[in-house]
Amino acid sequence: MSGSPSRVYVARLAGLPVYDPNGDQVGKVRDVVAMMRQGDQPPRVLGLVVEVFTRRRIFLPMTRVTSVDVGHVITTGLLNMRRFEQRTTEVLVLGELLDRTVTIADGATAVVFDMAMEQWRTRDWLLTKVAVREGSKRFRSRGQTHVLDWSDVSGFTQVEEGQGATHILAAFESMRAADLAGVLHDLSAKRRNEIAVALNDERLADVLEELPEDIQVEILAGLDTERAADVLEEMSPDDAADLIAELPTETAERLLTLMEPEEAEDVRRLLTYEERTAGGLMTSEPVILPVDATVAEALARVRNADLSPALAAMIYVCRPPLETPTGRFIGIGHIQRLLREPPSELVSAVLDTDLDGLRPDDSLQTVSKYLATYNLVAAPVLDDEGRLIGAVTVDDVLDHLLPDDWREHDHAEQEGDHDAS
Repeated sequence: MSGSPSRVYVARLAGLPVYDPNGDQVGKVRDVVAMMRQGDQPPRVLGLVVEVFTRRRIFLPMTRVTSVDVGHVITTGLLNMRRFEQRTTEVLVLGELLDRTVTIADGATAVVFDMAMEQWRTRDWLLTKVAVREGSKRFRSRGQTHVLDWSDVSGFTQVEEGQGATHILAAFESMRAADLAGVLHDLSAKRRNEIAVALNDERLADVLEELPEDIQVEILAGLDTERAADVLEEMSPDDAADLIAELPTETAERLLTLMEPEEAEDVRRLLTYEERTAGGLMTSEPVILPVDATVAEALARVRNADLSPALAAMIYVCRPPLETPTGRFIGIGHIQRLLREPPSELVSAVLDTDLDGLRPDDSLQTVSKYLATYNLVAAPVLDDEGRLIGAVTVDDVLDHLLPDDWREHDHAEQEGDHDAS
């Protein structure tokens, strides 16, 4: 492994691109897998958890890593594409060891904020150094930092109550919500909840929307009731409704009562529809504009970074009121068409008014056929009076067409334990 630095700090590996010998990127580093050893022997680094472009996390043994350098990792090109499954003898360095409270010299306590691994003459990689920050008695003051030998630190094998999450979140700060959800999914329930508590409401809401429902419920149950209500308010109404539907009736009602009335009203309305219908699939917050809006105003609205690509692909023009349920629905504006029009043009002049909207009781099959027939990524849902009550997007349709556990498993024939050889 010539050209590699003699010491690599693990937190700096998070998110690094992984390349094959031809220079093609095959994925990104998500964690480091190590095996604890007896006594004060440094743990052996077994390999890396790499996320490939299908969002599957695979195991890359260190024996197949040819270079670990500033800004990238290079492999031999031989990748086992089976999904990574953590063994009981293994530990995830970023996910489980960062933020641990450990004991250092003279019995003082400190918090781990990074670790370093080094390759020995045996070609094995070992976790040899621990970067810690001591607690400070001074108000609002940060304690001293030290880089210590593994043998000078103890406490990694003890079960810790209330492990923090500051440094793991710093390592994953730039990660997309879907990718962070993947990281949380692979951790223990205890560690997941510790990290969830440390996220701000908006970030946690985005991450929850990318997790399986059973883990959503587990994380929500770990929050105090008022915080849980705040997080639900930050979620899109349709995702919040799906999550609340999984909760015990008494818990669901208590959370809805604590939510802002307008937010709760949207969720309550969505809960009245059957799950696998247009009403159960739709969001009540599409991009709605009045008939006198201009193309420039429409494009400004869809630039909102909080909109999903499917929601941003279409605007809906209605008579007042402009919140669902709206006044009379006029038509839809395709963003691709609007991009070709002068900014001062009225959107009402370039609307598609020929499509009949979906009805809230239309089945999932009907919704799927509608989107496929008209080559749409979103569609309006109208009530019997011709008012817009929401919009169905293709991502929500796919979410219900795929198996319930699609977020957790790859194709069955590709499942299996990773090979550490």
